[in-house]
Amino acid sequence: MFKNCIKCFLILLAISVISCAKRGTITGGSKDTLAPILRSSVPKNSTVNFKGNQIKLYFNEYVKLKNVAKQLIVSPPMKNQPEILPYNASKFITIKWRDTLLPNTTYSFNFGESIEDNNEGNALPQFKYVFSTGSFIDSLALKATFKDALEKKSPNFVSIMLYEVNDKFNDSTIYKEAPRYLTNSLDSLKILQLENLKQGKYQLIALKDENKNNKFDPKKDKIGFIQNHITLPNDTLYQLELFKEVLPFKVFKPTQASVNRAIVGYEGAIKDVRYDVKKGGETLPFMVTKLPKKDSLQIWFPPIKNDSIAITVSQYKTNTNFVLKLKDQKKDTLNLSAERAGNIPFREKFTLNATTPLVIIDDSKMRLINKDSLAITFKTSYDEWKQQLVFDFEKQPLEKYSLTILPGALKDYYDQTNDTLKFNFTTLNTTDFGNLRVILENVKRFPVLVELTDDAGKVLANYYSEKETTIDFNLVEPKRFTMRLIYDDDKNGVWTPGNYMQKQLSEEVIYFPKEIDVRANWDVEQPFDVGKN
Repeated sequence: MFKNCIKCFLILLAISVISCAKRGTITGGSKDTLAPILRSSVPKNSTVNFKGNQIKLYFNEYVKLKNVAKQLIVSPPMKNQPEILPYNASKFITIKWRDTLLPNTTYSFNFGESIEDNNEGNALPQFKYVFSTGSFIDSLALKATFKDALEKKSPNFVSIMLYEVNDKFNDSTIYKEAPRYLTNSLDSLKILQLENLKQGKYQLIALKDENKNNKFDPKKDKIGFIQNHITLPNDTLYQLELFKEVLPFKVFKPTQASVNRAIVGYEGAIKDVRYDVKKGGETLPFMVTKLPKKDSLQIWFPPIKNDSIAITVSQYKTNTNFVLKLKDQKKDTLNLSAERAGNIPFREKFTLNATTPLVIIDDSKMRLINKDSLAITFKTSYDEWKQQLVFDFEKQPLEKYSLTILPGALKDYYDQTNDTLKFNFTTLNTTDFGNLRVILENVKRFPVLVELTDDAGKVLANYYSEKETTIDFNLVEPKRFTMRLIYDDDKNGVWTPGNYMQKQLSEEVIYFPKEIDVRANWDVEQPFDVGKN
């Protein structure tokens, strides 16, 4: 009896313990949201008369490095990227370098957001370590902001650089040497501060440094600059506008594309360019057109078998000569295709692309009719450079059109003529489009170019004004537009970027601060005060 009581008691006690154990769960406590703390460094931060080649940073917890190659900014920059150790989680970080340090110079290592605790990834924001190889730490600072000179969206990872203007500095220095001081916007900063600077005269530039070599490469990099040298100290907030320079015109070795056509690649702007094609000493007839969607020229010449031709491309006083050996190739044939098929917007003209240059266009052998088979009056124009045949006529809403081009209406450079061609296209209703009237206010000067773009910056509509302040964009596709005004100071009808060597800034661009919503069958009137920017 007594033994049975003991058994019952033990069973009840076990059940009670298990029940109590289920009432709660063990947790790891509150989540760590604190950034790592620097406990010490060897040598100490802000050390002077520094002579070593490494520093060590000790933290209160295990830390790891994230994107340190992108985030770490060393100013003045070193020729070789410092080595950061260890690669795994640790309570200390070692920075080593092989460069010889400059005398009497303050160095700063800004780690950006690259130092994180190992468990939760809490970043130590904008941690900076500073030392001087001289007897004091330079303490001057400079603030700068930047934007793209043309696009509304500014780029990220932009470097702000200071070059010391001394007896060794000239305008070509930024192409060959790293700056004296450097900082970077990383992926989010818009206002940057260069710190630990010394008094003096400087060239201030901004660089979207695609090569990440701290030097200006005009083929790849965007640059912004202050036209005049600046002096420190000062408290000015400098604004720099980044642009991609137009490269000097340069042509590359031609290739044979067909029995009668050579392709010549180029870079830069094609302006005042002359051409010459010869066989032996005899000048050949030829034509030059643009290869669609590529920076290349097409040089058309008479078919020549198993021989070579000399091609000369000249601009101003510079001649570039090539010899092109010819091989048996296929012959180019005349074909035409519609630039845009289906529905044709009211703001566009019906356009045909020709595969070979046209030399004769006979409108009398073409017929344009509507859905009721009524003839529509039209005019044609030919863009020789683009090899495009354009049809201009008054389009009607909800109409169907049929264009017939009879044999022999077109003849190309090689006396080839067309067969019968037929193209069908339509228009939508005017109520499917919207109208936008822009009222320009406080325009400083003319001419101006007003452009409507999409989110990616593609120009969807534009208007060139030499004096008008009321601009009508009629029958535009319904969507949200970005609007900008360009002061076309060189009067060439397009935005012109700057040039560093010429100390020429880009043409000024003013953006309307908000998107403009144009809806179908709506009339929108929008004042645009360009004086507020």
